Amino acid sequence: MLRAARALLAMRHPLDAELAFSALLGSWWGERLPGVDVERLLGEGLITHATASGKPAGLGVLAAVTALGTSPSQRELAEQGMIALRERGLQAPAWAAQLGAVSPVAAYVNGDRFGDTDDVVCVFSRDAPGSDGAMPSEHALILVLDHNSGGLLRDAWVTTKVELLLEQCRERARNDDLARFERLELSEARSLLSRALERTERVVTGAAADPSTGPTVEPVGISAADLTGSSLASHFALAASRVQRLPLPPEGVAASPVPVWRRDRRAVLAARFLASDQAAELSDSYAASRCVDHIIAHGCDVDSGRPLRVSPRKVESFLLHWLPGRVVLLPEEQEAMPHVLAAWVRWAGARSQLPEVAVGATLDAVWETISAFASTYRDPARPLGLRQEAVRRLLPDGDFASLARRMFAFPLLASEIVTGAPEEEFAPDTSRGRRALLRLDHYGEYEAATPHSGRHHSTGQDRWYRPVTGLDPERERELDRHERLAKRLWDGRPANLWAAARRMLDRGQDRPTVLAALSEELSSATSESDLRRRLDAL
Repeated sequence: MLRAARALLAMRHPLDAELAFSALLGSWWGERLPGVDVERLLGEGLITHATASGKPAGLGVLAAVTALGTSPSQRELAEQGMIALRERGLQAPAWAAQLGAVSPVAAYVNGDRFGDTDDVVCVFSRDAPGSDGAMPSEHALILVLDHNSGGLLRDAWVTTKVELLLEQCRERARNDDLARFERLELSEARSLLSRALERTERVVTGAAADPSTGPTVEPVGISAADLTGSSLASHFALAASRVQRLPLPPEGVAASPVPVWRRDRRAVLAARFLASDQAAELSDSYAASRCVDHIIAHGCDVDSGRPLRVSPRKVESFLLHWLPGRVVLLPEEQEAMPHVLAAWVRWAGARSQLPEVAVGATLDAVWETISAFASTYRDPARPLGLRQEAVRRLLPDGDFASLARRMFAFPLLASEIVTGAPEEEFAPDTSRGRRALLRLDHYGEYEAATPHSGRHHSTGQDRWYRPVTGLDPERERELDRHERLAKRLWDGRPANLWAAARRMLDRGQDRPTVLAALSEELSSATSESDLRRRLDAL
């Protein structure tokens, strides 16, 4: 790398050097080796070697890493190396002092009415003249945001033909009714791009799969290899540096947040849809209600809080990627989903004032995707041998990602022991139901209001429970602790809880041992942040 950097010493323009070094830093972006921090090994190793070289090429490398380094510690280490080499009398190339020294001029968003992707165009000017004494032209950084993949960056590129680019965007917006090209506040562009950079980095590094590192990221139909294999890798370091040059919102003005859709707000939206004329022809109201809940969840959680946005690409992503990998649909819901989705497209398209031609194109995508959906969607619970009754009990919300931790919390819900019993008697969302499940799980007894016939014969009689003969205070206290733990496991809060349980199970510890350890940490924690720290240490 240091030998290759020698050729950069002859460069005259700092932008050329920035692009070259960004590509160099991106050459190992996202690389993973078991037990090795590749970013630290190569990034800090390059800095150490450049400092030890005692050559102008090494000083150029350090200047580039100081401006474009992917972490504060990396940039600080490179800056210290620069100081050491300058003290030895080495002279940096002319462009080194201008790396990263740019001022934001304007920001624009280029896209269409469907809103699947946005091209965010950020225009910058150089703070100092070029080495030839002439003021260099402005340049534009274009970052492509893919909203169907959870707001990730999909591509990036740079051009110095700024006026030509802007005029082409304006011309397209004038001639295409579905196209849009709008000015964006610089501080708003920073908020938007900072979120996208963070999400993309977490997916590439694998942090998105680790709940202890922050909120989960749900990339749909995209992998880390798709990101690192594109030109985004060679521009990512430059993009991160440029976004930091954009201004923060004025003091006292909060950055534009992603809309938060809490459970009650989602329920209101679903109720309004189900009461609409577009939903009037849906014959199975229960299946329709479940289906629309999934449609809204996809829009809120994946599409940056925009459940009303509809498009052909979003429909395909929802039916062919998100649903098969995220949701367990009952047979009646599988049959109803395309019809509910079509009704939703008509209703949401009207509310968001989407042109009729765009609504029609989206409806065509729904019906064209039905056959592919039928062949693509395979009930993910079927290979586990779960009956439909067990699926209904374990996944009332259809959230397949929660299946493992819910089975861990209440294993009897997947067994035949509770088959035939009224659902409300073992409902895990009520204290009475949780208590009944845990008492039967731990002690093989259950205090029922009315006896039921069943398949469990622990006492040799034709009943599935052993009557409670008396309340043991110690047992009741233990059930209190386990009920608090089981409710948290059921809800998945905090995410660190199930992550800690998985680590312990992977080490060969049995379920009672894991439950006891988790319960102890839950009882000892003084706050939610303290609980998360304790769980991460398990």
